[in-house]
Amino acid sequence: MAAFRGNPVAGPGRSPKTQVANKRLVVPFEDNRHVTRLLGEYDSHLALIEDRLGIEAHAHGNVVTLNGPEAQCELARFVLEELYKRVAAGDAIGAGDFDGLIRHAREASVPGDGQAQIMTRRRVVKARTLAQSTYIRALEKSDLVFGVGPAGTGKTYIAVAYAAMCLERGVVERIILSRPAVEAGERLGFLPGDMREKVDPYLRPLYDALYDVLPPEKVEKDLETGVIEIAPLAFMRGRTLANAFVILDEAQNTTSMQMKMFLTRLGEGSKMAVTGDPSQIDLPFGMKSGLVEATALLADVKGIEAIRFTGADVVRRDLVARIVEAYDSQK
Repeated sequence: MAAFRGNPVAGPGRSPKTQVANKRLVVPFEDNRHVTRLLGEYDSHLALIEDRLGIEAHAHGNVVTLNGPEAQCELARFVLEELYKRVAAGDAIGAGDFDGLIRHAREASVPGDGQAQIMTRRRVVKARTLAQSTYIRALEKSDLVFGVGPAGTGKTYIAVAYAAMCLERGVVERIILSRPAVEAGERLGFLPGDMREKVDPYLRPLYDALYDVLPPEKVEKDLETGVIEIAPLAFMRGRTLANAFVILDEAQNTTSMQMKMFLTRLGEGSKMAVTGDPSQIDLPFGMKSGLVEATALLADVKGIEAIRFTGADVVRRDLVARIVEAYDSQK
């Protein structure tokens, strides 16, 4: 996909230093049926574009008229035309697609920086920020990728979606999901139930992502047959994980020894994604996080990449981004 090439001015709430002349752009589309889906119920998607870009947008029939600063109008046209193509191809779109494409296009300034995507039978996951595109491309080319950053940036969801795609395409034979349970010591014995019942509550975000990108019946079947395996971090010791996509979530709560043990499980034909948020470490005071140590220690090792997300990459909703920013400002 061609990325937007422009230098958008500040949006609402941000004051440009110089007055920018307004421009009127008329954007026609071929099929009214697709336009109806493109614009959303009661033109809600146009309202989102107006809010994000500080322009006026009006629809009449199969034509959308944009009024505002030239760069912002050009960006709006790019977003509308790109998403129209998706609608015409039969894809479902929502407000998140508009928001994500606007953000991605604003950040992309180098040719070839189009939205990276992950395709499974159930869903197409498109990057909503430039950092997400960088993350997806890192997963494509490297066998070990760290996704580090605050909640809501999509680092875990993207890792699970990419693992699902690899499983469907036969790149790997199974998916292994792991997470430190309860606390770094992983004291699971007092919890009722079998091992899956013990760790399920701590792996709920991974399950949610799996059910979102794969048919529910396939997830259930693969869990029963072991194609998708849920394994507490402590149970990884002594194993060699071959031909698998392995994900360690909440890795900020691993100790140095646990992290070393986990990373050295990587076997032939396997890929590994390690995700975590260094700002939410629950380890006892004075204990070093294995995630923080590993990303520093392995920074220059060939075949390993670390993608760092910030509060600006939060895609959950604007309020979450503002919460992250408020906490970060105290550091």
